[in-house]
Amino acid sequence: MSAQAGLLASFDYLDGAVDAVKALRKSGFSKIIAYSPLPEHHLEEALGYDQSPVRVFALVGGLTGAATGFAFTTWTSMDWPLVTGGKPIVSIPAYFIIAFELAVLFGALATVIGVFINAKLPRLRPPVVYDPGFSGGRFGIHVSAPADRIEEARRILSGSDPAELTEEPAPSHG
Repeated sequence: MSAQAGLLASFDYLDGAVDAVKALRKSGFSKIIAYSPLPEHHLEEALGYDQSPVRVFALVGGLTGAATGFAFTTWTSMDWPLVTGGKPIVSIPAYFIIAFELAVLFGALATVIGVFINAKLPRLRPPVVYDPGFSGGRFGIHVSAPADRIEEARRILSGSDPAELTEEPAPSHG
């Protein structure tokens, strides 16, 4: 495996950053990190992000919670059968409240777990590459590439008119 090198480009305007990401992806670069002072859907689209997988965690958690609520209440009713007023031992309408509450609880907990998993948190080692200007209004693009393709990446980034272009080490994703 060849050594990885990285380039960090800083842009004053969003359009330049989006054009740079699109050109890099078109040329086959896949290890691209974008820095933005605010959430920007144009940048997300350029990076190729689709819908968040966290919603699947919420759905599975909610369905598991509802099933657990019905199973728990049915099991306790069968384990301790009390016939009151001639009503059936297992009365599903009465169990909807507990099933709903557990669906909300499990769905919320699964969503938090999904966020942590998809954000790769906690990060025990901070990313190597960062510029404080990215929090103050600039947009940044970091691309990691093999040493033999770094000049191609530099040419693509330079074509998008960055405010600053520096060579940086490739960040560790551990």
